[in-house]
Amino acid sequence: MPISKCPPKSQPPWKEWDQKAQKNGLRHQVHAVNGDRYVGEWKDNMKHGKGTQIWKKKGTIYEGDWKFGKRDGYGTLSRPDKEKGKYRKVYSGWWKGDKKSGYGIQFYGPNEYYEGEWCSDQRCGWGRMYYSNGDIYEGQWWNDKPDGEGMQRLRLHSSGS
Repeated sequence: MPISKCPPKSQPPWKEWDQKAQKNGLRHQVHAVNGDRYVGEWKDNMKHGKGTQIWKKKGTIYEGDWKFGKRDGYGTLSRPDKEKGKYRKVYSGWWKGDKKSGYGIQFYGPNEYYEGEWCSDQRCGWGRMYYSNGDIYEGQWWNDKPDGEGMQRLRLHSSGS
């Protein structure tokens, strides 16, 4: 009586492709359908660890820490400056759950920036705002506005003689 061996069961090709597409560990570059790009570490198909995200639509770049697909930890956000033809730093500091949280510096213009504490994308706690006209506010913030104790230093404007 002939003995026949059962051929080993092979996985359908789609299953193998799906396993290869799972993102875990370091990936060189992953392109999204909309043109966005990410280079960095992954865990369970989510950005997790150190990485750089480039959003194609606005050209914005985030370099820093990720946790389960969201900016979390220290990172820097930059946007293209069309006048100068290079990138301009917009925010450098701490993030939590994809929002500015903790200590950070937000740059509003060449001579205008805020340096201090953030909560859920808003200035809160203690911080210092440098205005383009030379004025400085240092003190407490709440809901993105000066609130509580603080000091406003006004730049003296001299009238030419």
